[in-house]
Amino acid sequence: MGPGAALLRRLAWCLLVLPLPVAPSTAVPTPSPAALAPGPDEATTGPQPEGFPGTASTAGVFSPTPDTSQGPTEETPASEPSPSAGSPVETPGPSPASTAGPTVAPRPGPWPQPVTDVAKLCVCDLLVDQCDVNCCCDPVCTNADFSLFTACSVPVVTGDSQLCSQQEALYSMDTSAHPPERTYQLVDKVNPSVFCVQTVNYKAALSFQPPEIPTPENFDSLLQSYGGITFSTETDLTSSVESQTWRVANAGETRYEYRDPIETDDGFLWLPAPLFFSQCTDSNPAGFLINQAVKCNRMLKADECDTIPALSMEFYTNSSILPVPKSSGRVNVTVQSITVQTLQGLRTRLESSAVLRPTPEGQACSNVVLEARLLVTFTEAGKITAVAASLVLATVDMTDGFIQQSFEICFIQENTRPVALSGNPGYVVGLPIKAGFRSSGSGIIQTVAEDGQLTMLKSTPAQDCLAVEGKRTPVLFGYNMMSGCQLRITEDADCRLLAPALLSVLKGQNFPDCVASFGNSEPQNGLDWVQIVYNGSRPNGCEIPVRFEILVEWTKYGSLLNPQARLTGITVTVVTAALPQDNSGSERTIPILSTVTFVDASVAAEPGYRSRPTVEAKLPFDFFFPFV
Repeated sequence: MGPGAALLRRLAWCLLVLPLPVAPSTAVPTPSPAALAPGPDEATTGPQPEGFPGTASTAGVFSPTPDTSQGPTEETPASEPSPSAGSPVETPGPSPASTAGPTVAPRPGPWPQPVTDVAKLCVCDLLVDQCDVNCCCDPVCTNADFSLFTACSVPVVTGDSQLCSQQEALYSMDTSAHPPERTYQLVDKVNPSVFCVQTVNYKAALSFQPPEIPTPENFDSLLQSYGGITFSTETDLTSSVESQTWRVANAGETRYEYRDPIETDDGFLWLPAPLFFSQCTDSNPAGFLINQAVKCNRMLKADECDTIPALSMEFYTNSSILPVPKSSGRVNVTVQSITVQTLQGLRTRLESSAVLRPTPEGQACSNVVLEARLLVTFTEAGKITAVAASLVLATVDMTDGFIQQSFEICFIQENTRPVALSGNPGYVVGLPIKAGFRSSGSGIIQTVAEDGQLTMLKSTPAQDCLAVEGKRTPVLFGYNMMSGCQLRITEDADCRLLAPALLSVLKGQNFPDCVASFGNSEPQNGLDWVQIVYNGSRPNGCEIPVRFEILVEWTKYGSLLNPQARLTGITVTVVTAALPQDNSGSERTIPILSTVTFVDASVAAEPGYRSRPTVEAKLPFDFFFPFV
């Protein structure tokens, strides 16, 4: 072959290589045709595992893959280019179909294996079956392509940044080598955030998965999985871990805490609740001390009169409640009342509490649960002592397609009676003020007993202060109140005995130390409660209290269209006076008063406007040149 033919082959190879950009300052040798043509004792490598083309994982440097098809040969070090006959540059890598990827070593430590393999991710791979310029993670690129790269456009490839431990693939170009080589490294990175994700077990969230298209073969299975009102994905690790954690944490519990699910002999106490489009779902656990009152619609079919469990009163009365978690005792549900409703809406209360099951009657169905109310009685120690059920059973027309059911559960402490509280969220005029006692933690101890509320002295016809102890009346929001009594003093009256007795009459036995700022403030939110402040001076000598003044400051909170009453402060002032001394022997009478005053501390409303938006434009310093 003459010199002209060799020159033409060189020009052809240059035309193939020229489309890849090369930095002007980088001298890249062009492989010779002798280096590109396989020798007589060389053969094309066979298929290899999917990965990066022409790479080896030795020392983390990608170098040409040695040929092993004709027997064992010595492996070329990764830090040096492979020698070739007739050319000082490396031999070209194999084709993309016959390339081998880097070997990913198992990660040490207790961390779970990653779901996403970052060694196979490549965000800069945009061209199909073509090598992207400076894309060091492109699996189509060969070693000859890498030798023409100037830098890696994506030097770091990582997976989910929210994981507690993750892998990163680091790519770089070794420009000191001749020709330049691509290097990579897999490193483990630990996320220092306390809110990191330990395990990603929901694989469907990691990438888009096309939905399964219904076919005649899989239609029955899809209907069984997704045909109901609700459906869930595969059972994941999170639910099981939370369940096990809850069991371990409550293994030694001897009482119910706020929001704890109420346990039964066969699981939990379920109370239907509305879901999508107000349809009933029967998977709503009842929480301890959480009053609920809901309404939902239940879809019916003509043949489902006696097949839906939630239509029968046994669904609500057959469960045996555990008095405390993990207890061996049982508390049966007592049927307190049963009311039947005719198809025309006439209601009649039955004397018997026998179980009545739904019965089909042509196109109607009788004894269907229309309303269910549960009253749970508990002790101060968090133990359930009784559960009473009141039911309304109706005859419904099955052709209507649905019925509306009402469910309610409320809790009442044993040996107490409920006290009306005060609004949602702001106080309502005429309702009592919520009060309680601040515990050592961050919560509030609140009782429904009358002596634990904010009360004042109640006047009686006898008007005898020493005979009215224990008689109280609740403080109602928005009402200024005054009451009093008469203290009869004799010659032998002892001031040291009268002073604490009168103070006990004015304050009551359990005068609270804080009140709720809103009518719906929850006991566990300690910041929603206002501390009661006592205002008074230390008396000189022995003095008896003659006035007990409660000053309640409130303000209008929220929107001008619908302001809510909020308590901002409460001050108690005890006015004392010296016990009058009278040696005449006659009985004297001193009036003792107790007052409650409400003061509106609202500030006049002012219209508010949003500030005019500012434009933060960053222009070059010579943008207006030569005008400025």
